[in-house]
Amino acid sequence: METHCIHPELLQREVRVLVVGCGGTGSAFVGGLPYLHQALVARGHPGGLHVTVLDGDTISPTNCVRQPFSRSEVGLNKAVVLVNRLNMFWGLRWEAVPAHLTPGIHISRGHSGDDLRAHIVVGCVDTRAARATIRDAVANWSTVSYCLDLGNNADSGQFILGEPLNERNRRARLRLRTATELYPELGDASLDNEGEPSCSSRLAGPAVSLRRDQLSRRLHQFGNRRGPRAQD
Repeated sequence: METHCIHPELLQREVRVLVVGCGGTGSAFVGGLPYLHQALVARGHPGGLHVTVLDGDTISPTNCVRQPFSRSEVGLNKAVVLVNRLNMFWGLRWEAVPAHLTPGIHISRGHSGDDLRAHIVVGCVDTRAARATIRDAVANWSTVSYCLDLGNNADSGQFILGEPLNERNRRARLRLRTATELYPELGDASLDNEGEPSCSSRLAGPAVSLRRDQLSRRLHQFGNRRGPRAQD
């Protein structure tokens, strides 16, 4: 049985992580990243993580039920509030981008002229259209190494790590398929229900199980604890 090995450059320099969306799942995921950063540095990693959080939404009263925001922050941008809090507590210099990822944006890792820079892109979005935008942003001439799709709805969830079919990965013999390759319907915007309420709005009714949502996010954070191996 052949084993996937982590891209060696991720063990040799600071790893740039872009998290798209910081709602219920994204905020919980981002909140755990400082621990991973500290663990990498303690084990001798040369730079740990540099995280950028991208989200154009502002905090609403319903967000304060199951997301790490308070009523005093209502009206402020989610990404800015969350990243400022982490930076102050942990002494980090992570970044927030108070905007949505829009079609036509290019994400890559090595050039300052790129729209957004990242080795790893994490999608914490709740629409198929948003997943399709991430899929397109890391494809073709992008050099993003990995794309992690996290998400859940009322009765299911997934966390899928893949290597986008792009300039960096197209020649990889054991390329990990992305979420939208394995399950094309996840990126089919025509299947989105425009009238469907957000996760926060559904919390007022029986559709979302708070406990199940928390368990799903824990699995996202701690699903794989094995140490990395470098590629040959």
